Amino acid sequence: MDESNKKNSYEWEKLQNTRHHFISVMAQNMGLYGISETNGRLYGTVLFSEAPMTLDSMSKALEMSKTSMSTGVRALSDACMLSRVWEKGVRKDLYQTEDDWYKSFISVFVNRWREATDNNHNAALEAIDELKEINKQTDDVSLQEQIETDINKLQQAVKYYSWLDEVIALFENGDIFQIVEQK
Repeated sequence: MDESNKKNSYEWEKLQNTRHHFISVMAQNMGLYGISETNGRLYGTVLFSEAPMTLDSMSKALEMSKTSMSTGVRALSDACMLSRVWEKGVRKDLYQTEDDWYKSFISVFVNRWREATDNNHNAALEAIDELKEINKQTDDVSLQEQIETDINKLQQAVKYYSWLDEVIALFENGDIFQIVEQK
């Protein structure tokens, strides 16, 4: 191999190593989005692919089963991180990463925030109702005082979840981008 080819080969290897490192770090942090590390590696592989990928090409690139790739594609598609594309003459489904990372973020986080916030908000309201019922039934002054303290804490939680609901709405309706501009 001549010197030029060695240098070229080394530079291509550096490119692949850089991509691999980025994919590894990103995949490790995908749990924040509720995406498994394996699916994070799949996402990174498709992101750096020169062309849309089939399940077969994903399976080969990651040395994993086609079934695993199908499950991963479904999870990433549900998170608006991958989309199916069409190419003339190609009969198999092709996938590429979603270009709009903001859309993906909003899709994933809003769904997770909304569910958690609604669950916590409802639990706080139910707890307040239960505490009020206990308070009606007891003559224990000390217990009544504790119930009142707990109700006050839960009412603060309800206010917080109402605020968080407004924050979530900023993302859902896109108003967040009037506050924090997309880069």
